Amino acid sequence: MIIVDDIIFSDDIRDKLFVCHLARCKGACCVEGESGAPLEKEECELLKKESKQYEAFLSKEGLITIKKQGHFVSKQDGFKTPLIKQKACAYAIHNTKGIVQCGIEKAWEAGKISFRKPISCHLYPIRLNKHHTFTAANYERWDICEAACKNGHALQVPVYRFLKNALIRKFGADFYQRLEKAVSDSL
Repeated sequence: MIIVDDIIFSDDIRDKLFVCHLARCKGACCVEGESGAPLEKEECELLKKESKQYEAFLSKEGLITIKKQGHFVSKQDGFKTPLIKQKACAYAIHNTKGIVQCGIEKAWEAGKISFRKPISCHLYPIRLNKHHTFTAANYERWDICEAACKNGHALQVPVYRFLKNALIRKFGADFYQRLEKAVSDSL
């Protein structure tokens, strides 16, 4: 394990190689699975507060789902994005090439909102699990990401480097530098 502050990373973030390959997977992680993307409490508030600014970037089905279920749903294991017919994230949209993208992120890229997308989506394939005195940061292996694993091997990019921007967004640049050092020290 690799420890920085109160975050315990599995060795997989160093040992597994991963680079998303959207042309191959088509963004399947936004439409597969048993529940929506995990949300932090602050993200729930931002989704409600900035909804008028990002609605134009969502699909009709997504808007209908959000109207029925709300901007987020509360589950036993925390807050999640709502799902369209128990499948696709309500915030997911398809581009002209059939690739699923995040409508929230598209609105952010257009300068319409301050919120980029859920941090759990940005950090994927790392999943954070908060415990009483620490947070576990584990690599989540999923068959739909096989192309990303192959791409990571071809490019020789470990998970933590692929997620550099997301890790900096969540924990800060100083934290990321300490993570790099901890990874180097663990070799």
